[in-house]
Formats: sequence, C-alpha cells, structure tokens
Amino acid sequence: MKKRINVIANEESYNNLSSFIYIEELNKTVRVYRKLIHEGIKRVDVQARLIALLDLLKRHSCKQIGVSYMCKNTIAAKLEVSYKTVQRLMKKLEDLDMIRQVHMKRKKDMMQTANAIIIQPVKEEMSDKAPVKESKKCPAIKTTTSFLKQNIKNNKRKTVAQFSHVGNSLDNSLKQANFVAHWVPGVFSNLVGSFYEKAETIQEFWKVIKQCNRVVDYSINKRAFTGKQEIEIGTKAFKEFAMKVKSGVNMRKGPFAYFNGVVNKLMNDFYFNADFMENLN
Repeated sequence: MKKRINVIANEESYNNLSSFIYIEELNKTVRVYRKLIHEGIKRVDVQARLIALLDLLKRHSCKQIGVSYMCKNTIAAKLEVSYKTVQRLMKKLEDLDMIRQVHMKRKKDMMQTANAIIIQPVKEEMSDKAPVKESKKCPAIKTTTSFLKQNIKNNKRKTVAQFSHVGNSLDNSLKQANFVAHWVPGVFSNLVGSFYEKAETIQEFWKVIKQCNRVVDYSINKRAFTGKQEIEIGTKAFKEFAMKVKSGVNMRKGPFAYFNGVVNKLMNDFYFNADFMENLN
C-alpha cells in the first residue's frame, strides 16, 4: 500500500528540507562523497556516472542549498543515459547515505510530482577516512562516443573547479567573518547575540523556533503561527531561557533541547490565546 504524500511542492517546503546553511558546506560534502565513490566503487564507468549525477544535483541545488527537484527524465537527458539507469544510480547514492528522496505533490491538483532530492550532510566517520591513493595502472576501458563525451564534460568541470579554488583562496577573510544567516530575523539575532557570539549558535536557536512551529494544514502548507508571531514567541522564549540560565537551572540535555521545551510550552499557550492570534496575524 502506497504511503500518503503530505509534503506540498513549494519554496517553503524546499527551504525546510535543506540540510545546509552555506554553499561551501555543500561543496565540501560533495568533495568527500567523490573520494568515497572512488574508494568504494570498483567499476570505473559506475564511478564516473555516480560522480556526474552527484555534480549535477549539486549544481541544481543552490537556491535551496542541497535540495534539487529535477524530474528523473530531465536528469537522464542531461547525463545522456536511460531513465532506468538514473533510477539505479539514485538507489546506489541512497544506499551510500549520500542522498535521500522525499515524495512531493503539486498544490494545484494534489497529484504526485518530482521528488525532492536532498544531498545529506557528511557523517563524521566518513570525513575521517584517509584519502585513497591513486593507482598507477590505468584500467582498460572500452572507448565509445558517449564515454569520450563524458570525459570532455568531466575535464570542463575540473577546469571550473580549479578557477573557483583560486577565487576561494582570495576570499579567506570573508570565510572567517562571523555573519548571521539572512533568514534569521534581526530582532532575534540582536537579542541572542547579546549572550552568544557565534553565528552558528544564533542560527541554531532560530531553527528550534522554526521546527516547533508545526504545519496545521498540509493541503496549503499552513503553519500554526505567522512570521511575526514566530518572532514574538521567539524573543519571549529566549528571555525566559536567559533567566533560567542565570538562575543556574540544570540543562542535562543541553541548551537547545531546553530551549525547545520553553518554545513548545509558549506555543501551546499562545495557540489558544485568542487575543494573541488575532493581534499579530
């Protein structure tokens, strides 16, 4: 029996599925996965196709970082392979925990549409592996027209990567900057920034608020609270959290888990507060 599809294909859904904050994090993850494919896959032709698919997904997942929503027919056309081959390659990347797919449906007719393909953050045990030594022997590969086309494409990608590496080395000062992401409201960022310096910490607190604001109507992807209400609840929750920290309360599961409890309690209270729901809509 097929599972019911509850996720609507729209920009907010793709943003919520994103596992990365910065494109550089996505690039580093893909570089690790390329090494793992070279190390773990023996067939050279399969290696090339998996890496080509991974690169294609990365290039088409910059708007919502790490999330692509191309249909498999489009992917097959771009890679010049069959639909069945794309299915097999996708399955292999899923088995390697490099991607996952989420079934989506269109808002206008509630019918299934192209899956969201999400590049997964690299696991620590994967990133700790030593890079594979290159073999001096060149494996015998049958030279075909499609194989030559693929090699030309790969060489072009390598050239672009080399230029981007040079550009990155010139921007080291920007990489070290402690900027808070644009999707964190300024009011909340300034409040949390009075207590925590790292941008990652401020962003993590705001993620807790976004996660607690659950969807109440999947047909239109409506959440319990609006953006203004999120900010109001978030600032109240953090002020309460700060008071608890100063009082020396024991946070056994960590600050974010404790903050999650504070936010959930406030949201439960405010959801049934008619004045609050009407005034900030």
